[in-house]
Amino acid sequence: MATWRCIKHCGACCHLDPDERPDLDQYLSPSELELYYSLVGADGWCIHFDHLSKECTIYLDRPQFCRVQADVYERMFGIEPDELNDFAIECCEEQIEGVYGDRSLELLRFRREVGLETRES
Repeated sequence: MATWRCIKHCGACCHLDPDERPDLDQYLSPSELELYYSLVGADGWCIHFDHLSKECTIYLDRPQFCRVQADVYERMFGIEPDELNDFAIECCEEQIEGVYGDRSLELLRFRREVGLETRES
């Protein structure tokens, strides 16, 4: 069974371009939306994303909307806790494909690390 987990050196979720997320106001509160917009750099990436290491520089202090947690996803998207694993995997796959491409090393690594593909595939 595949089990969601955040993989290091990916950062696809840090690509915050609001033009690619037109429904932000449907799941973020007004104050969260303001914070979200303040984090978006001119290139569409979070200002706290380190492009060299592909890591968040404020990971431990990142906003709630950046956390894949049952309570956060239930509040934002109405996802029940028992549905979070599959939903998170699908979201990550879609985001990684959109940012890095469907044949990217990041996507391959994600699929392997969550158990969607074996090393022999």
